[in-house]
Amino acid sequence: MSNQRQLVLNLFIYPGGHHEAAWRYKGSWAERILDITFYQELAQRAEASKFDAIFFADGPALADNVRYAQRFRFEPITWLAAIAAVTKRIGLIATASTTYTEPYNLARLFASLDHLSQGRAGWNIVTTSAPQAAQNFGLPEHPSHHERYERAREYLDVISRLWDSWEDDALVNDPISGIFADTNKIHTLDHVGKHFRVRGPLNISRVPQGRPVYVQAGASDDGRAFAAHFAEAIFTAHQTVDSAKAFYTDIKRQARAFDRGPDEIKILPGISPFIGSTQAEADRLQDEFNALIQPEYSLTQLRQMIGVDLTGYDLDGPVPRHLIDTASARGVASRFKLVVDIVDREKPTIRQLVQRLAGARGHWVIAGTPEKIADNIQTWFEGGAADGFNVMPPWLPGGFDVFAEQVVPILRKRGLFREDYTGTTLREHYGLARPASIYSNAVKAIA
Repeated sequence: MSNQRQLVLNLFIYPGGHHEAAWRYKGSWAERILDITFYQELAQRAEASKFDAIFFADGPALADNVRYAQRFRFEPITWLAAIAAVTKRIGLIATASTTYTEPYNLARLFASLDHLSQGRAGWNIVTTSAPQAAQNFGLPEHPSHHERYERAREYLDVISRLWDSWEDDALVNDPISGIFADTNKIHTLDHVGKHFRVRGPLNISRVPQGRPVYVQAGASDDGRAFAAHFAEAIFTAHQTVDSAKAFYTDIKRQARAFDRGPDEIKILPGISPFIGSTQAEADRLQDEFNALIQPEYSLTQLRQMIGVDLTGYDLDGPVPRHLIDTASARGVASRFKLVVDIVDREKPTIRQLVQRLAGARGHWVIAGTPEKIADNIQTWFEGGAADGFNVMPPWLPGGFDVFAEQVVPILRKRGLFREDYTGTTLREHYGLARPASIYSNAVKAIA
């Protein structure tokens, strides 16, 4: 493999595919949405192409637009455990909320996944934006954005110490001496904070990676600060290379304040490619998907992003810009500015706007030949806009297959992506060091 910097590529698996109408497309395998073998096969295909990881999103509430799209959620750690059994190298990233889980339970779940996969687990850390989730957990209302991030910071402190509570050599497992564990190397936390009281230690030994890879996706000011402090990979959405460069530069700058080097955080925008043998063919393919859009779904999704309901407005009329409150993101904070930027830059009709967002919920949608897709990936990668990408196929499995078969070989020929795995853990794929336990002699000496 080339010694030059290499792309990170993840397969972001969304039921049916990432275009909102993917499940209606003739090439989609919509009937297999709850068939675990379908997801196992997708992971095996991604592993055969030497992708770094597969990734599942999640949320603890039913989407209010499920009438028109395959948008329910299965619990991702369970699903990834089944996938781990039929794969050997590919990383396994699951989303879990710091707002609606408890650190001890989640620490056990991810520790189990990392052990059974021999070091391939990653945690996409979210604070949950869906307000309806609160009522599923006995809360009178959804905590504020700031409160959720305050809880998340304490959560990360607690869960990180739980994963460190067994030193690497605490597990002795020696039948001759009769010693199973060196209890002098197993540590209680006795944590008492604003949000949590956790004694510890964890009831399972330290995991192969030390702890799962920390992934984060928030783009708000709180989200960026949180990511710069904790994240080892950041999933992000951008429509232009200039926007992606600005985000990339800002995160790497903020990371320095926490004594973190730029290579300790991988920034991974989403890309959802429509691929054809010619530009006209790729454009026709995208048009086929957009023709399947149901406005009832699209307008609900837009309302969730900007906090404004445009139902009843002329779809072929201009977006009523004056209704969008730029002073306060009442919708999904990580998408609000992105949508406003599209409206200000392109002056789309409402129909054009929802078509832009239908492809991947605000992530970068591009139509073109394999060479065009590869050229754009290379431009972003070499131009300081990305360390790699979350590949978000418009439909599954065909949208991934064409990317793997036609784009990946071009990236390999240019020396941008691996020919084969050189490591076995997700940390090794990403080029990240295994973190030392806070109880190790080296860390204690620094402290």
